[in-house]
Amino acid sequence: MPKDYYKILGIQRNADNGEIRKAYHKQALRYHPDKNKSPQAEEIFKEVSKAYEVLSDKKKRRCYDDRRDQGTRRSSPNQGSDFGDGMPFGGGGGGGGSGSASGSDSDSGGGQNNSRASFGRFFDSRESYSTVFEDSASSFDSDDDVPLGGEGSAPKRRCISPQSRQSTIEHEIYVSLEGIANGCKKRMKISRASPRNGVDVLQHDKVLTVQIQPGCKSGTKICFPKAGLQLPGIGPPDVVFVIRDKPHTIFRRDGNDLLYTAKISLKDALCGVHVMVPTLLGSPMELNTDVGEVINPKSVRRIPGYGLPDSMNNSRRGAIVVRFSIQFPDAISKELASSLDKILPD
Repeated sequence: MPKDYYKILGIQRNADNGEIRKAYHKQALRYHPDKNKSPQAEEIFKEVSKAYEVLSDKKKRRCYDDRRDQGTRRSSPNQGSDFGDGMPFGGGGGGGGSGSASGSDSDSGGGQNNSRASFGRFFDSRESYSTVFEDSASSFDSDDDVPLGGEGSAPKRRCISPQSRQSTIEHEIYVSLEGIANGCKKRMKISRASPRNGVDVLQHDKVLTVQIQPGCKSGTKICFPKAGLQLPGIGPPDVVFVIRDKPHTIFRRDGNDLLYTAKISLKDALCGVHVMVPTLLGSPMELNTDVGEVINPKSVRRIPGYGLPDSMNNSRRGAIVVRFSIQFPDAISKELASSLDKILPD
């Protein structure tokens, strides 16, 4: 009969993925061999890792439940499970049985190395860090920025080793061009853990205020030393926020310049352009061309002083660079075509 992985993690059979992750997080930190020196810790740690590997995967969990149900029906009423009561799993379960449901359920090759690999993947995954970093509801910037833990925000991989401080954890903050133009603050709430009794952890929250200076460039890194999640026996890592430009609906950033595409008709392109160009400063700017000045698809006009401020000297600003998208008619009449043929040069 398969080992009782639910009992190992101390959860009910109907536990959802969040409860499974939470239980594994607690047990893995408690029984990691680098932190817990008891003789049973390594074996318990391997069983905890195997239980998480199976129960966190929908297909593996379904197959495991089916085999377990079949084993229960075949077992006699007096037959016990593979786990005794000798190993102190947090949810009241035991551990250390020798059987497995099939070859796929047993540790292969690496043993402890496989368990450590699972541990490293779990604590390096974006999923786990989305519970560590989250955007505070009281952000100073009025933009609806992408929250931490959202798409495309995976932390930098790190190596966990004893008697050392963890590698730097990097996390991206997406800031709107309006926030870059004026400068803004972001309050980021992180959940920290401090060692207690050598192996357990005590959770508490801390709010870090990230100051984004006007003109801040994408890729700028803002470091908070030793502000990250602390594991028992390991010093807390630095937390580094990497500033990224949030995609804008109107402009595209090019250094301190803002690129804008104005849609104009073929008539405007030939007879003179009059367009209102939006700005980040509020009021739009009027852009005109002289009569007889032809605008073609490669034409560019600049509006100096309406781009982003220079990060080293805020009194200097880039330009709005205007390009043109000429809207051609789908069709014209024969009469108009004949007239244009006579008017336009070859």
